[in-house]
Amino acid sequence: MLFSLSLLFILALTAPAWANPACAVCTVAVGASLEIAHRLGVDDSVVGVWAGAMLVIVGYWTIRWFDKKGWNFKGRDWMLIILSVAMIGFMYISKMSYNAQVIGIFYLDPFLFSTILGALVMIWSSDFYQWMKARNGGHAHFPFEKVVVPVVALLAVSTYFYYHPLCQKAADLGADLYNF
Repeated sequence: MLFSLSLLFILALTAPAWANPACAVCTVAVGASLEIAHRLGVDDSVVGVWAGAMLVIVGYWTIRWFDKKGWNFKGRDWMLIILSVAMIGFMYISKMSYNAQVIGIFYLDPFLFSTILGALVMIWSSDFYQWMKARNGGHAHFPFEKVVVPVVALLAVSTYFYYHPLCQKAADLGADLYNF
């Protein structure tokens, strides 16, 4: 058994690496941590930021899958990203109620607003990383920069929403929104 695992590990090291928008383990970990954060009473606007980022990552994975299949058409990437972020609508259909509030100039549910903002921050930070990498001769400035840039950007938005919440804390609502 140990020999088989060692052989598999060596083969994995010699296989060509594909550029991934995010690792699958990280995507699953973010998805699981969203429910944990909600159950711990973290504000829904903070959870929404990370949910939006996770949905963008799902969109990136879908784009990669379309690339492998050779399915290319005009506007494909943006359509897939928008559709993946729009999957947050299933939460409103099944588990949440839509309670629109005035947020700046928008009239949206705070969870939906923070989800859209999290998606935009994830897209912007990924593009910002690519820009920084291009200006550095195609190389990252430090190891794991591709991970650090989006995480720091999302953490900054989450921190802002934590100290300036858009909605009530999940624990203060008295009823479980999700009923899992």
